[in-house]
Amino acid sequence: MDSVLRRRGLMLVLSSPSGAGKTTIARRLLAEDDNLEMSVSATTRPKRPGEVSGVDYHFVDKTSFNLMLNRSELLEHARVFSNFYGTPRGPVQAALSRGEDMLFDIDWQGTQQLRESARDDLVSVFILPPSTHELEVRLTRRAQDPPEVVAERMAKAADEMSHWPEYDYVIVNDDIDRSVAKVRAILTAERTRRDRLVGLGEFVRGLQAGG
Repeated sequence: MDSVLRRRGLMLVLSSPSGAGKTTIARRLLAEDDNLEMSVSATTRPKRPGEVSGVDYHFVDKTSFNLMLNRSELLEHARVFSNFYGTPRGPVQAALSRGEDMLFDIDWQGTQQLRESARDDLVSVFILPPSTHELEVRLTRRAQDPPEVVAERMAKAADEMSHWPEYDYVIVNDDIDRSVAKVRAILTAERTRRDRLVGLGEFVRGLQAGG
């Protein structure tokens, strides 16, 4: 946080086809940056081994999810495969007002909705794999899904990757360290954008007056 000027927080979105590396990049960013907080989505999908409710996701049933949607409590929502995902509005808005940045691991559908509702706060990055072969290798290696789900994700990847022009930045994740460094550089630059600095005009006028 700037010691002189107050800054409004931003929403950093990472999207990619499943297996391209966005989750690994997100974890590295969170570990290295104290002013970046993960936005915890609500989802109707079952909890995977090792996941913690309220940390990885807010795991809810479809009835609860629909209630949140009807009450306009979600900034964005999407159906991915047979499950629903959405971002609770309240925690994100409170964090941005405090000057804290929120990290989102969401797909292109959610990103489109955030762009429509909060374009000035949004910074979007699309992560591409170096090849489709490498993408399949990564999906198989992580052993979180059965073969039929891996096949389904591979079939969906081409459609997901077609949305890259909708993003502010695109990174090919052929090396995780380089990819993390690139996203960190993007974050640093976006944090210093003129329109995110609160009271900048008043500060400059004070300097011009000899303050």
